[in-house]
Amino acid sequence: MATNSVKKLTTWDIVQEARHVDRPNITAYIKGMCDDFVELHGDRLFGDDRALIGGFATIGGEKVVIIGHRKGCSVEENIECNFGMASPEGYRKAMRLMRLAEKYRLPVISLVDTPGAYPGSEAEARGQAEAIAHNLEFMARLRTPIVVVVCGEGGSGGALGIAVGDRILMQRNAVYSVISPEGCASILWRDGKKAPEAAEALKITAESLLGLGVIDSIIDEPVGGAHKRPATAINRVKKAVLAEIKKLRQIDIDELLEQRYQKFAEMGRF
Repeated sequence: MATNSVKKLTTWDIVQEARHVDRPNITAYIKGMCDDFVELHGDRLFGDDRALIGGFATIGGEKVVIIGHRKGCSVEENIECNFGMASPEGYRKAMRLMRLAEKYRLPVISLVDTPGAYPGSEAEARGQAEAIAHNLEFMARLRTPIVVVVCGEGGSGGALGIAVGDRILMQRNAVYSVISPEGCASILWRDGKKAPEAAEALKITAESLLGLGVIDSIIDEPVGGAHKRPATAINRVKKAVLAEIKKLRQIDIDELLEQRYQKFAEMGRF
């Protein structure tokens, strides 16, 4: 007899969903969520990192600053955007935009989708670790609401550099981890083929992270994943973001900063 039951995905299946080539990226989210968008360029120190995009936008009548990793939609764009792996100037650009958000009292929306920060020698020479660390400190005390959505891969410090927020949302088939499963398997077992086992052990899925208190809520995806019905997936993210902005606007900013601090201070305590 036929059944309509949906196969439960393994953690490794979810990793593949998060990396799917047709999964909506930030360009699709900006087009699908924003009534208007004005991109801002450059960090005013070195250059304009195309792996991280951001600017002023309006979402459902709410004026916001939106930032996020940009992977690109074609091979040429992938190369231009360095496959979503940001360099120091990308994180410094994000900080510059968030500073403008604070100045104009606009909420920050951060869309996380990166395999990690760019590990090249030139990025290290320009202060990759310092740029990410400075962003963590800066976002912790930013005097405006911050909503983070992990919508694809949330890879290591490259993700965390724009992921300190008052509300951390995550799409059901996204992943968020301190290291990739392949990297973990190579370190622990010196065998990249054990990546599926590493993925299971890392607890990188939305359900696992919600249970651990790392994220605040899960945004459901259409059957088959966000790449099957991108417009539906994007609309669900939009509704979730607007709902959180509405709630956060009701909280006094000093209280919000205290809650943000306590949120991250409690992580890892069991």
